[in-house]
Amino acid sequence: MAINHADDHLSFVFGLLGIIVSFLVYLAPLPTFYRICKKKSTQGFQSLPYSVALFSATLTFYYAFLKTSALMLIIINSIGCVIESTYLIMFMIYAPGRARIYTAKLLIFFNLALLGLIILCTSLLIQESSLRLTAVGWICAIFSVCVYAAPLSVMKLVIETKSVEFMPLPLSSFLTVCATMWFIYGLLIKDFFIATPNILGFTFGTAQMILYIIYKNSKKQVLPESMQQDGGIQMSTTEETTMETSVEPSESNV
Repeated sequence: MAINHADDHLSFVFGLLGIIVSFLVYLAPLPTFYRICKKKSTQGFQSLPYSVALFSATLTFYYAFLKTSALMLIIINSIGCVIESTYLIMFMIYAPGRARIYTAKLLIFFNLALLGLIILCTSLLIQESSLRLTAVGWICAIFSVCVYAAPLSVMKLVIETKSVEFMPLPLSSFLTVCATMWFIYGLLIKDFFIATPNILGFTFGTAQMILYIIYKNSKKQVLPESMQQDGGIQMSTTEETTMETSVEPSESNV
């Protein structure tokens, strides 16, 4: 009984720490959007990372809604939904016509069609609440693994260019700490759908920091124009897709 009581206290502490670090990760793109607002242009950045992060937050919110005593998950994913929605609104204000239409299509696909299909299928086809929770948990875990694999492209770019320009150390550090907090939290509440994907998040975050140490003093290479454009996109992708994901969420993907 005392052990369970101690686990409850520890899970609260690590859940609270996870919320704080995840919140900081969600705020990581603020300099990017400051530049967008200042120049009144999206400057080649893509909306895909923010659309994916919003879908991740809403999907995990649905999972938390099905659980009992999932206040921590509900809080951080509610915050994530608000922040990512704000980013997307700002993006669409300053995006050119084609990018605005593309963003609208992403929102319709992820947050209306795909999320709606998941909610509809799990609600109508699975009547038992425990089975429904397990099914949604598997969907969240699989999507989290896909999101955590996103940094591979950025790490490849770092190795090819021997430059860490598009992989800032503070963000990689926060993502690693964030994954660690939610991994421990998932273990303490015995929720392996939360804990397991964050093993991958911790692994990739650690690998990014190792790469940063290796290449931080390397002479930067001048990239071709096409790769410079890709680099700008990858910087945006790093800032958001791996939150969350959160987790983006994604959290950071929580």
